[in-house]
Amino acid sequence: MANDQFTAPDYFNVDDLLTDEHKLVRDACRAWVKKEVSPIIEECAQECAFPKHLIKGLGDLGAFGPTIPTKYGGGGLDYISYGLMMQELERGDSGIRSTASVQGSLVMFPINEFGTEEQKMKHLPKLASGEQIGCFGLTEPNHGSDPSNMLSTIVDKGDHFLLNGAKMWITNANIADIAVVWAKDEKGDIRGLIVEKGMDGFTAPEMHGKWSLRASATGELVFDNVKVPKENIFPDVKGLKGPLSCLNSARYGISWGVIGAAMDCYDSALRYSQERIQFGKPIASFQLVQKKLAEMITEITKAQLLSWRLGVLKNEGKVNANQISMAKRNNVHMACNIAREARQIHGAMGITGEYSIMRHMMNLESVLTYEGTHDIHLLITGMDVTGINAFA
Repeated sequence: MANDQFTAPDYFNVDDLLTDEHKLVRDACRAWVKKEVSPIIEECAQECAFPKHLIKGLGDLGAFGPTIPTKYGGGGLDYISYGLMMQELERGDSGIRSTASVQGSLVMFPINEFGTEEQKMKHLPKLASGEQIGCFGLTEPNHGSDPSNMLSTIVDKGDHFLLNGAKMWITNANIADIAVVWAKDEKGDIRGLIVEKGMDGFTAPEMHGKWSLRASATGELVFDNVKVPKENIFPDVKGLKGPLSCLNSARYGISWGVIGAAMDCYDSALRYSQERIQFGKPIASFQLVQKKLAEMITEITKAQLLSWRLGVLKNEGKVNANQISMAKRNNVHMACNIAREARQIHGAMGITGEYSIMRHMMNLESVLTYEGTHDIHLLITGMDVTGINAFA
């Protein structure tokens, strides 16, 4: 059982920018991760097993839909609180943060934003408590970065829609009670609808053989003439605006989450460098190790300030998708680099389950790709600053 000695770095006194409520939320989440996640997560990753028993604790913690109104069971918190929660969960493991992020940003967010009052009351309280688990069906086997060309379809059959198609790389798929699915109608418009577990023709096979996010539940969604009641469709949202707004919410959380993974790698590397003796002195006394540590804490600090500012803009309703893309891309890239540098400081021990480094490194390779790849986010920024679309 791992002994979690984590101490969070705060080189620029970012805590001074947080309210007392922010710090209470963060500290509660940090304590929960230390108690519930850290002791078991390495074993879960080794066995490629999602710790399903943590779902109730995540619900009790308020990690599912913390920004959703309290009327629907959410926390009614601001976006900095949400970001700090994602930071602490990903410090534990990216897969645990993904479970909460999908539930809140990709399932609860669209139901709250686009759903009917009946849909909200039926699903949001159960999702907030963890009684229900949801997943988000957008990515397809042949359409990831290009969702506009999805092949999944819905056909109006009078009293229901007939859904056909498949989705891939879906977090929570095989444990989900509901799926928020995006498909094209007869006019070619992308529509969102809620598909419920147990509907005939709906299956969610688990995916195996992952080297990344091994403690996360990942699967496919397969729809074979699934009859979906008309009351399950989002009535007023059409086109990519719907799913992309969900992704922006998730990407925002990711920009915070990966800071947690980076902080965990840095904290472990700093402690190890002070304890590991070579040539008669701790390796922290060598210039190249100090260079790595100094660069790590610099990049973490920059990412903290970037996400904090993004949170302020989001709270004020002033944030735009391009800013979120920049933060997601920068911070994930930062965390990947820190994980690799931390692994070098740990030497051969860095590849063992005694330390969290290699697990974070493998997880972050997935985070670099999902919710918009590293290169796609680069082109989003490029298009924004030049006014020229490089996708076309």
